[in-house]
Amino acid sequence: MSEPTTTSSLSPASRTPLLDRVNSPEDLKTLARDQLTLLAEELRGEIVRVCSVGGLHLASSLGATDLIVALHYVLNSPRDRILFDVGHQAYAHKMLTGRRSRMSSVKKEGGLSGFTKVSESEHDAITVGHASTSLANALGMALARDSLGQDHKVAAVIGDGSLTGGMALAALNTIGDMGRKMLIVLNDNEMSISENVGALNKFMRGLQVQKWFQEGEGAGKKAVQAVSKPLADFMSRAKSSTRHFFDPASVNPFAAMGVRYVGPVDGHNVQELVWLIERLVDLDGPTILHVVTKKGKGLSYAEADPIYWHGPGKFDPATGEFKPSDAYSWSAAFGDAVTELARQDPRTFVITPAMREGSGLVKYSQVHPHRYLDVGIAEDVAVTTAAGMALQGMRPIVAIYSTFLQRAYDQVLHDVAIENLNVTFAIDRGGIVGADGATHNGVFDLSYLRSIPNVRVGLPKDAAELRGMLRAAQESPGPFALRYPRGNTERVPEGTWPDLRWGTWERLREGDDVVILAGGKALEYALRASADLPGVGVVNARFVKPLDEALLREVASRARALITVEDNTVVGGFGSAVLEALSAMGLRTPVRVLGIPDEFQDHATVESVHARAGIDAQAIRTVLAELGVNVPIEV
Repeated sequence: MSEPTTTSSLSPASRTPLLDRVNSPEDLKTLARDQLTLLAEELRGEIVRVCSVGGLHLASSLGATDLIVALHYVLNSPRDRILFDVGHQAYAHKMLTGRRSRMSSVKKEGGLSGFTKVSESEHDAITVGHASTSLANALGMALARDSLGQDHKVAAVIGDGSLTGGMALAALNTIGDMGRKMLIVLNDNEMSISENVGALNKFMRGLQVQKWFQEGEGAGKKAVQAVSKPLADFMSRAKSSTRHFFDPASVNPFAAMGVRYVGPVDGHNVQELVWLIERLVDLDGPTILHVVTKKGKGLSYAEADPIYWHGPGKFDPATGEFKPSDAYSWSAAFGDAVTELARQDPRTFVITPAMREGSGLVKYSQVHPHRYLDVGIAEDVAVTTAAGMALQGMRPIVAIYSTFLQRAYDQVLHDVAIENLNVTFAIDRGGIVGADGATHNGVFDLSYLRSIPNVRVGLPKDAAELRGMLRAAQESPGPFALRYPRGNTERVPEGTWPDLRWGTWERLREGDDVVILAGGKALEYALRASADLPGVGVVNARFVKPLDEALLREVASRARALITVEDNTVVGGFGSAVLEALSAMGLRTPVRVLGIPDEFQDHATVESVHARAGIDAQAIRTVLAELGVNVPIEV
């Protein structure tokens, strides 16, 4: 690769004399205002160095650095509450609140979270990882403050991507109705992970090219003038390079909701941001400050491709050079399969909630642009839109992460399952995901999906089986869910479509002493654990609903004991389904259920969490030994 240039002096060797003086928000306030721009540059250099190890959130953190400096310079955290939506953009916040020395531990076992986390620091107002939650949290904090007679400030930072979420818009509507004092900073970088979509996004883009009125009008302007006439005058300078307006009389959805609007302003002018925030936080009622930022600010290669540099792999911070991976991910396997399937069936239509890249849909969106829809961060809308399409004869596929499908449980049940509609759910990141931790682990889907009538659930062991399940689902009536893990699998040739009957298991290893039942990621551990144990059988229990009751009855009748293994909570998951089925059959074969314990799993490698949870190969061998199998301790 050629060596890209930087748009500022960022390198791992950059000196940080100002940042070295700042270990808390109080230290930050000892700096002169004209030093803040340089401090933000030093912070960006540190962020680049920290993120160069790979797997961390780079572009979003670079874009929000100036804003975070300004907020902490004006507000008094932790007394004043500063909330970050999603939290992945808050690396500068972590550094300014005493965690700089631990930044190399971000997303590592025992280290800092990749997001804000209440139990990690008193400066983290909310524990977060999913989008669009900050405004409802901020409203709750403002209501609690006023109810308790307190007077601290509440400020929420939300990106324009998160603002596409229905939860954020509903909260904004209530915020305007309640009228409580708070500052909402709209961090507008035109991005979430994929490009932002939707009517509101188009409106935000339109604001940046609109010819502003020369003066603000109405009650909103009067409210500002009551606090600061210079502020009101400042916001009417419509012909300045960074344009400001305060215009509830214009076509402005925020003003229509009863929320004062200020902006757009330059989100990288720290001193201007400080000047504005100082004044806006004292206004009565809710105020939105619309700041325009550049995702990847300060690095030419990150600014040019903020999607890749949202969470890049390991790279050289001085040059941006990185070694492309030739691994074939489960996401890519799904993307290739659905792209090919859509060529064969014109009824196929893919819907995703803002996860085109993550769900492997870039190629599909290019090959089939008229049968692709990104609804933004609105998982409920994705599912119910699919229901509407199914009612009209289409075969929609909702491509979604397991953790995000949790946000659409009611729509799966109410809008899809009750009428047994033909909707397929391609569920990525099923099971433990590793570094993103508790907010992103997909360990509840087997439990909540198998509780819904009509929904069938499959766990492919490889890309070929994924293709067979996908095709079988698309050719059969009713809702289906295909759940696959984060990670890689083996490529299969185009045109590979195994004939797979839904609800059938397969024996992969003969043995009737103890039989291990496992599917998906857990199947790998089962095969490894039993590799040198001739009396131990392994069944690819690739369908969690319906179970293959005929094969289950057969192995349970012969085996001395069964072991179920799943990358899912033990509460109500695959093991529970097996126990329920055996009870209905009147069989009393002993069953050991291995799965994720009934507690949230913190960030670490997938392998480490699986070992800790007791579902890896060594844990299975330990259980086999406890059941009387002659097995060495080591795998």
